[in-house]
Amino acid sequence: MTQTHYSSDAGKTVHDLREKAGEQIAKVADQVEGAATTLAKHGRDVGENVQEVADNMKTAVNKSVREQPMTTLAVAAAVGFVLGAVWKS
Repeated sequence: MTQTHYSSDAGKTVHDLREKAGEQIAKVADQVEGAATTLAKHGRDVGENVQEVADNMKTAVNKSVREQPMTTLAVAAAVGFVLGAVWKS
């Protein structure tokens, strides 16, 4: 009879542990989902900011090419030279 008492207590303990583990897994899943949502939002924000910077640069380069084509060409050549030197080293 004592053995049945232990089995009952062990079964209750296992059941309680399963419930607690399930609750913890659900909490972690919620936290991971929240983190993924936040990360996705930040990724979209960064993408929008990069697009805005690219548009600004495109506008600036177009204006520079129209107003000072030789200077723009010289700057492009210098940038290309520097990038080539850095790439090679």
